[in-house]
Amino acid sequence: MKAVRDAVPIDAVVSEYLQLRSAGGGNLKGLCPFHDEKSPSFQVSPSKGLFHCFGCQEGGDTIAFVMKIDHLSFSETVERLAARGGITLRYEEGGYNPTHQRGERIRLIEAHKAAAAYYAGQLAGAEAEIGRRFLAERGFDQAAAEHFGVGYSPAGWDHLTRYLRGKGFSDKELILSGLSQDGRRGPIDRFRGRLMWPIRDVGGDVVGFGARRLRDDDNGPKYLNTPETPIYRKSQVLYGIDLAKKDIAKASRAVVVEGYTDVMACHLAGVTTAIATCGTAFGGDHIKILRRLLMDNGSARVIFTFDGDAAGQKAALRAFEDDQKFAAETYIAIAPDGMDPCELRLVKGDDAVRELVAPRTPLFEFALRQIVGRYDLETPAGRAAALDEAAPIVARIKNVASQHEVAVELAGMLGILDTQFVVKRVAQLARWARERGGAPDGRARPGAGPRPGPRQPAGPAALGPAQPSFTGPALNLRSPAHRTERELLKLALQYPALVSPAFDAYGADEFTAPPYAAVRRTIAEAGGAAQGVDNAPDYLARVREAAADDTVRALVTELAVEAVLTRAVDEAYAGEQLVQVRLRAVDRRVREVQGSLARLGAHGDPERLAAVQNELWVLQQYAQSLRNHGASAL
Repeated sequence: MKAVRDAVPIDAVVSEYLQLRSAGGGNLKGLCPFHDEKSPSFQVSPSKGLFHCFGCQEGGDTIAFVMKIDHLSFSETVERLAARGGITLRYEEGGYNPTHQRGERIRLIEAHKAAAAYYAGQLAGAEAEIGRRFLAERGFDQAAAEHFGVGYSPAGWDHLTRYLRGKGFSDKELILSGLSQDGRRGPIDRFRGRLMWPIRDVGGDVVGFGARRLRDDDNGPKYLNTPETPIYRKSQVLYGIDLAKKDIAKASRAVVVEGYTDVMACHLAGVTTAIATCGTAFGGDHIKILRRLLMDNGSARVIFTFDGDAAGQKAALRAFEDDQKFAAETYIAIAPDGMDPCELRLVKGDDAVRELVAPRTPLFEFALRQIVGRYDLETPAGRAAALDEAAPIVARIKNVASQHEVAVELAGMLGILDTQFVVKRVAQLARWARERGGAPDGRARPGAGPRPGPRQPAGPAALGPAQPSFTGPALNLRSPAHRTERELLKLALQYPALVSPAFDAYGADEFTAPPYAAVRRTIAEAGGAAQGVDNAPDYLARVREAAADDTVRALVTELAVEAVLTRAVDEAYAGEQLVQVRLRAVDRRVREVQGSLARLGAHGDPERLAAVQNELWVLQQYAQSLRNHGASAL
């Protein structure tokens, strides 16, 4: 193992993932890739072959670093470093015995490396004139082609296959690599008469190719990529990541474009953080690659550039679906006249490409405008329908403060003057999603009670994500509110049929005692009280299993066995508890709104004043209805 560690200097490996500078005494320092920090506490000692972070305490040698940052096993890491250092590994009997696939990986990487060199050499030949012309017409000279390793695959049937056979690769290896395919008389080249882009993984190894059609008599697809192989998964590779990774890590910024030529145009224009997917939509595995480079820095930026056509807009909306998986903020940039970065560079020059990714539109704003634009906002029905589709999207935003701000912006897009109505709607959807463990789409789920309608507020909006345990003042059973909340929870656990389906529409924030709020969340996590109507024993077991910790689980058990404070446990008694808990929640909200009204005063913004007054009136009417009609008003 010492030979493997010494073969590749640790600073050379680490510097592929982050920027290093002198720390004195022969050591180097940089921002730790394993935790978020603002000042560098990550140090590398080239002389000792070790790294250590004084912030998160991660440390070790070259092997430990590669294992952690690339999520590889020990054996995979040793093989990767050995191949990079030109070391041949020998496996002793009784020791590590690599699997069939593990031994193949090194051979497939070597085959792709040889293929990339072969294709690059072919680009200078007479047959490749059409490929060179294609590049020149898009502003790429020989130096650009060499920088990106662009090559050409001859039009014959088996030129590469015969070349790689001469290098010692077997037909089985060539088929498995995707470089060749079965023909009538044996393997033939998969790529023929095409311009070739090598696709490298984050470590710089060639793992596949993207091939562009050049001739009209080529009946294949415009772009043909390597098929799925043991070393190539299109959902797990990003074109240009090997060239862009250092600058992505350094600048905490990545630009996602749509094609190989767009990556080339961006890099040549000075946007050296540009990358592209390879024949698939940007998805979760691509996000994992970027997060390692961006180090989940909250100030990081990911900018998507899509064509302005319908397909580009659709791609942007797909990207937005994964937006919340980033710690980074996401933006979209669409070039004027629908040009992609390659076209923009040709028409307007390098400066235009750099300017393209400078004035950015937040991706959420773009997604919302695309949705809202499909509706007629001049009519109440159109505004309501647009809100129904857009509000669940805003509710996905994890940061509560950001969610509130975007909800306000959505109200402006829709032209709804009652901003608080939109804010409350979004917060309500987000709360249901947290409590029920599902998407904030507002759709009913099995066992879930009906949601409150316009005149049935579900209590004040939650101010943040549910906590795994409870904190706050101790329970006070002399408090009428605490006593009623306890009774309602006992009924929900022991007699779910009496409180269903109304109980499942109650928010955890309607329970003023933090322990009771935690139990309410636990019941929601188990699917709601309606789940216990037909199978009480199984329901209680699910509720106990859903408890966040032993403290909550113990309270669930206690409430499930404690006697209800009445001899006649019936619908009337259950209705009284439901009404009292809801009424107190409404009264609390009335007091909050009255406080807002007082702060606005007589000289506040008229529209805001009218919205608050309207909310107050609705709440007061609902409270009065509860007092007059009891459970039938829920």
